Amino acid sequence: MISFARGVPAPECLPVEELADCARAVLLADGRTILSYGSPSGYEPLRAWIAKRHGVEHDRVFVTNGGLQGFVFFAQRYCRRGDRVLVEQPTYDRPLKILRELGAEVVPLAMDEEGLRPEALEGALADGPKPAFLYTIPTFQNPSGRTLSLERRRRIVEIARAHDLLVLEDDPYGLVRFEGEPQPSLLELEGGEHVVYTSSFSKTVAPGVRVGYFILPSQRRAELEATSTSTYITPGLLGQATVCEYIRRGNFESNLTRVRDLLRARRDAMLDALDAELGATSATWSRPQGGYFVWLDLPGADVAQLLGRSEEAGVTFVPGTDFGGASSAARLAYSFVSPDEIREGVPRLVALLPSAATL
Repeated sequence: MISFARGVPAPECLPVEELADCARAVLLADGRTILSYGSPSGYEPLRAWIAKRHGVEHDRVFVTNGGLQGFVFFAQRYCRRGDRVLVEQPTYDRPLKILRELGAEVVPLAMDEEGLRPEALEGALADGPKPAFLYTIPTFQNPSGRTLSLERRRRIVEIARAHDLLVLEDDPYGLVRFEGEPQPSLLELEGGEHVVYTSSFSKTVAPGVRVGYFILPSQRRAELEATSTSTYITPGLLGQATVCEYIRRGNFESNLTRVRDLLRARRDAMLDALDAELGATSATWSRPQGGYFVWLDLPGADVAQLLGRSEEAGVTFVPGTDFGGASSAARLAYSFVSPDEIREGVPRLVALLPSAATL
């Protein structure tokens, strides 16, 4: 099976031996700390590094057991049953599931190739009660791979200030950039009064260490800390300390360069294969400058029906409807498969589509 469904790093992206050595080192050096109960806001040396990297005060950093658990804490704290939550359309499927389980009214906002459309945000704000928050993935978005333009970032910050709107900026992919100039985060543009920023080491080090973090006002940090304490008493300090040691040794930036190179080759293989197989059709797809995903739209196709046939042919992906997208759309993840598998899988998938004349 060639899986374009797995939004995870390829095995060769994972620095296994280095992390094993770091874990052993921190256990021997600080085992009595990291094997006991610790600060509910996370391993203090790692919090200090995150604060310095982002240029914020130490007490604004909250380290979580993965980014998604942080989202759960945030949504539980700031969203009540019946509250409106604004999201991009499409958006990451796990937050959609969590919000619906909490009884939130999920309000999708239109996107295009430049990301979230500010006029869609303004329209939603004018068309109902004040939302609990806006959830956005502005850089190399999951699932679309799109990046919010600088002009729109500034406009969304202006709207948030004008409407006293809480914004949750999810940025797990921002450092996995292959080309182009990095954009400032919404947090950097706004300052952090209305924008809460979250990221993770899942895409830059390894997902299995389960280390994510939030940057937010100290009062909100204390509120999330209280939620975490009532949930698991203490965070997973071993994973956090291992990541901190990995950073301390100077491995973070060099590993990031290595991961970018590995994923760039996969992105290029995916785009080249789509160009070769679908370039003469009405199909369209995103051209991400980083991250893990390409968003493919096949006008007139029933992608859910296509998925069943493609799995029989040995290729899998995720339908766009899982992310609140169109029934003609699909998310193709290039992060896990090899370039050779991409070059084999895309033609295998396209062979199942209607002829180019009807697509």
